[in-house]
Amino acid sequence: MSTLPPSMPTAVNARLAALLAQAGLGNRAAFADLYEATKSKLFAVSLRIVRERHIAEEVLQDSFVNIWNNATKYAVAQSAPMTWMTAIVRNRSLDIVRRPHVEVQDEDDFFATNMEDQRPGPDDQLASRRDQVKIEHCMKGLDGEQQQTISLAFFQGLSHSEVASHLGKPLGTVKTHIRRGLLKLKGCLES
Repeated sequence: MSTLPPSMPTAVNARLAALLAQAGLGNRAAFADLYEATKSKLFAVSLRIVRERHIAEEVLQDSFVNIWNNATKYAVAQSAPMTWMTAIVRNRSLDIVRRPHVEVQDEDDFFATNMEDQRPGPDDQLASRRDQVKIEHCMKGLDGEQQQTISLAFFQGLSHSEVASHLGKPLGTVKTHIRRGLLKLKGCLES
């Protein structure tokens, strides 16, 4: 047996109707109160239809957006507020149940699974670091002019004539230093 007074449903309907009217005027606080007062019952309606909690939560969210957008269309004379909101939730739930179960892959998931990372992996980074250390060691074995010409040509990207101009040396001398230095580097790296 119910302990609620007989006038309670009328009072609840009047309160919900007032909250809907205020929500229709853009009153967010009234809409928040409306949400708190009705979310459990409306969620239960959706859950009975869609049978999956996460889908029912989405339906409820969509339905409340619809209620917010259409609150001005609610007419007290046509139905009780809870009846009107239940119809919105019920219709949205049925739309979900009736739609074909074709799963569309999320674009973010597609890119996450199909996009290859272009950066070197840990093994490649380790090998690169080893090569770098070995080259640095072998560069130290060159004489000063060979180190300087090879550094300018290969690490700074200067052409042979630009190196010659930069160092103020003849082009033939620069080419000789580079050639001899590269031969020494090759021998060092191969050993």
